[in-house]
Amino acid sequence: MGEGIGNGVSIDVLSAEESLSYARELVPMALVKAREVKGFLSRWKMIVSKLEQIPSCLSDLSSHPFFSKNGLCKEQLQAVSMTVKEAIELADLCLKEKYAGKLKMQSDLDALLGKLDLNLRDVRLLIKTGVLGEATLPELETAGRCRIKELFARLQIGHLEAKHKAVDTLVEVMKEDEKSVLSVIGRINVAALVQLLTATSPRIREKTVTVICSIAESGSCESWLVSEGVLPPLIRLVESGSTVGKEKATISLQRLSMDEETARAIIGHGGVRPLIEICQIGDSVLQTAAASTLKNISAVPEVRQILAKEGVIKVMINLLDCGILLGSKEHAAECLQNLTASNENLRRSVILEDGIRSLLVYLDGPLPQEPAVAALRNLVSSVSTDVLISHDFLPRLLHVLKSGSLGAQQAAASTICRVCTSSEMKKLIGESGCITLLVRMLEAKSNSAREVAAQTLSSLVTVSHNCREFKKDDKTVPNLVQLLDPSPENTAKKYAVSCLSSLSSSKKCKKLMISYGSIGYLKKLSEMETPGAKKLLERLERGKLRSLFVRK
Repeated sequence: MGEGIGNGVSIDVLSAEESLSYARELVPMALVKAREVKGFLSRWKMIVSKLEQIPSCLSDLSSHPFFSKNGLCKEQLQAVSMTVKEAIELADLCLKEKYAGKLKMQSDLDALLGKLDLNLRDVRLLIKTGVLGEATLPELETAGRCRIKELFARLQIGHLEAKHKAVDTLVEVMKEDEKSVLSVIGRINVAALVQLLTATSPRIREKTVTVICSIAESGSCESWLVSEGVLPPLIRLVESGSTVGKEKATISLQRLSMDEETARAIIGHGGVRPLIEICQIGDSVLQTAAASTLKNISAVPEVRQILAKEGVIKVMINLLDCGILLGSKEHAAECLQNLTASNENLRRSVILEDGIRSLLVYLDGPLPQEPAVAALRNLVSSVSTDVLISHDFLPRLLHVLKSGSLGAQQAAASTICRVCTSSEMKKLIGESGCITLLVRMLEAKSNSAREVAAQTLSSLVTVSHNCREFKKDDKTVPNLVQLLDPSPENTAKKYAVSCLSSLSSSKKCKKLMISYGSIGYLKKLSEMETPGAKKLLERLERGKLRSLFVRK
């Protein structure tokens, strides 16, 4: 039921102008009475100081040409009037010394001071938010934008229950029209949402983190979120929030951790341990988001040792073995790829935790992806070839070359190149069936894929057994000749020269090289001083000259 203002009229039915007039009438009355009170002097001095600030705030609010068109103005004026009325009533009780007890009155006066502070803050915020100016927008745009701006204002104004309702409504509005909400949001609104993450009510925290998650995923306000202090409360929610709260907080961290500075800050705020725990016990969505966040953090070289000390290596290997969703396994593989990129100690740690076996088993899937193969590439030089062979290393890389993504195939070719350390190993690779697949990779659209395939083939061709495999494939010579293209973009040409040189002892291969136009390419490469080009050109030209004499 609304407060009365006399004559049986409720304050709720007053217009904004009438509410303003009523508040302006009450303030002088309250000041007169407050100044007359002799008891509780220090508290009443503070109350008088607050009351004296109200007229200027009301003037600022009422001076806006559209203040009467916004419901928030009327609500704030009513709240001010109710607080000032309470000041008058308490002053009367103090003047007549008719209060229940000294401690009770002290408590009431402290509560009054709190309400006055809130009223002054809310009126100033209402002016600052710019929500009043929405009435100046074109008619078609006004209704939706004004409603959203008002909701953001309500996040900052009034008591906790009012803010709770505003967050509830904002969640629903974002479901219907997220784009409009994001187009209106400003830094002050982000700050208000971050503050609500620390509210005492678990439900408000849950609703607020739902909104923040949508904002973070949109990619539009990450810097504001971080600078306004969103990381510590998000990490606390990951640690001890509700199921929904944990999920939304983890997804928010996943998005924010894509920035290198933010990734460092998450470590600084103690975020690694709760993320690791979620990887160990969380449900599928949570597990995937936490693994992705740790993967993002692991992309920062200087924090990798810290992650390792927290036990992330064992957790990522366990995810590869037992992760609920394929996404969590992919993130775990990429995290291991990052961790083993440049640190020999971390490589040894992964090997000791049986990481090579887990990575190879993971590659048995229907569409192997690049990160797991790239992680293997980082590790193969740190173990013996016997260990690799015992884990069916070559059949699994053959599977990647056949069925993996282009990135995975490229990483597999690079891995094979790294293990080509002996004639025996090169022969085993040739016998595995990899050569034909690498020859097909020479046709890839990606220059880097063609280069790594050519580099690997140039190493394998040095073994006589493999040379026979090369010659069996009709695509070998034409594909290699195409890679003699002298253009700067073609970085595979030196490897193509090396491969063709090894095959040039075969008359059949030499004839094929000449017929596919290799001499023209080699002349240009000789001028460019490409290693081996001049020698191969001379060999082919001698063969060509001899064939001419034979014909005569």
